[in-house]
Amino acid sequence: MDGVGAGGIGDPYYPEDGNGGYDVTAYEVGISYDPESRKLDGDTVVKATASADLTRFNLDLTGFDVTSVEVDGKAAQHSREGEQELVVTPASPLKQGRAFAVRVVYTGIPEAEEDGPLGASGWQITESGGAFAAGEPHSASSWFPVNDHPRDKATFALSARVPDGWSVISNGVEEKAVAKDGWTTYRWVEPNRIATYLTTIGIDKWTFERTTLADGTPVVNAYAPGAEGKKDVQRRMPEVLNFLASAFGEYPQSAAGGIYINENIAFSLETQGRPIYARWAELDVVVHELAHQWWGNSVSVDTWADICLNECFASYAMWMWDEHVGENLDARYRTTVARNFERNRFWNRKLYDMGAGNEFTAVYDKGQLALHALRRRIGEDAWKRVVTTWLSTHADGNASWPQFEDLVVQVAGEDVRPFLDAWFRQPSRPSDEHLYPGPLAK
Repeated sequence: MDGVGAGGIGDPYYPEDGNGGYDVTAYEVGISYDPESRKLDGDTVVKATASADLTRFNLDLTGFDVTSVEVDGKAAQHSREGEQELVVTPASPLKQGRAFAVRVVYTGIPEAEEDGPLGASGWQITESGGAFAAGEPHSASSWFPVNDHPRDKATFALSARVPDGWSVISNGVEEKAVAKDGWTTYRWVEPNRIATYLTTIGIDKWTFERTTLADGTPVVNAYAPGAEGKKDVQRRMPEVLNFLASAFGEYPQSAAGGIYINENIAFSLETQGRPIYARWAELDVVVHELAHQWWGNSVSVDTWADICLNECFASYAMWMWDEHVGENLDARYRTTVARNFERNRFWNRKLYDMGAGNEFTAVYDKGQLALHALRRRIGEDAWKRVVTTWLSTHADGNASWPQFEDLVVQVAGEDVRPFLDAWFRQPSRPSDEHLYPGPLAK
C-alpha cells in the first residue's frame, strides 16, 4: 500500500525485525525503573528521516501499554499489530527526505524472549533483584521502541532513573548522575552509531572502576554483587585491546570497559564499547567480545546471513591471541582438522547463509579453521591488507559476506572463489586442495 512503511526491514531470516520507510538517526531513550515492582515507565524519542512518502510507519516494541505517541510534537494515532509492531499514523503524511521525531510514552513490566537462538534474550532479572538487557539477534525492543535490525544503526543516549542505592551502566560515555527525591538519574551517551542489539542497560548495585586507556578513551567497568572476583580478568583489557589494534587498526569505539553480571546465562555479548560477561567468562571470552568491537560493532552485518563476518572473526581472534602468546596455530589447525575429519556433523554446517536458527553454530569452531586456512591460502601480507582494508572501508557501516569475498579476490590477485565456496558456502568438508593450502599442505 502506498505510503505505508513496511513491517520488516527485509531480512528473510527474521521478517518481522526492523521496519521499512525510514532511517533512524538517533535514539534518546528515557526510562524510570523500580526493581521492587519491576515496572518500567518509558519516554523515548526516535529521530529519523523518511526514505519514502509515509502515511504511517512501524516501530518494534514488545509488550507495554503505550499511553501516547507524538510525531514532531503533534499527537499521532497508534495501534498494535502482532507481538512487537507499534503502528504509528502521524497527523500529516511525511514526505520522503523529511527529518522527523517520534515520541513514545509507555509503561509496563518488560519481559525476556525465552526461546532466542542463544537462549533467553532481552530484559532479564538478576539474582540480586536488578535487571539487564542483552540478546542477539534482537533485544532492544524489549525495553524501548526501535527499528530493531543492525542495518539501521543510529546514535544512542540513555537517561535512566532508579531508586537510590541502585545504579545504571550502559553504552558510551558517562555523564553526571543527578539525585532527587530518593531517585537518581544516570545518563550515558554513545556518539558512534550502534546496531540496536548492541545497546544495553544494567541496573544493579554495581561496583564501578573508572580509568582511561593510554589514548584517553574513557573506561568504565561495572561488577555486579558477587562478580567482583572478575577484576583480575578485566585488568588485562588494555593489553588485549593493544594487541587487537595491532591486528585490526585503531580501536573504533568511543569508550571501553566491561559489565560483569553474576548470572550463569548462556552467552556473553559484545554490547558496544562495554561487553556484558556471564559468570563463567574468562580471558578468552574477553578477547572474543573485544574483537567484536571491530567485527560486528564497527562493521555490522547487512543481513543475519552474513554473521560469519562477526563471529568467525571474533572466534579466530581468540586463536590469534593464543598465537601472540606463543602457540603454533598451524599445529592447532592440523590437530583440529584431524580430530574432526570424519565427523560429518562438524563439516555439514554452512558458514554463509546457513539459515535462520543456525547462525550461532559453525561460526564458533569451523569458522576458526576456515579463516586460518584463508590466511595461509592468500599469505600473511594479503591477509593483513584484507583485514585492515575491510575494516577501514566499512567502518561505522554495514557490509555483506559477498562483498568480503570480492575484496579477498581483489587483494589476492587471483580467483580464490573455489576456495571460498568450499569453506564458507558448502555444507561439507573441503577437498584436500582447500583443506591443506600453502604451508598447511601435507
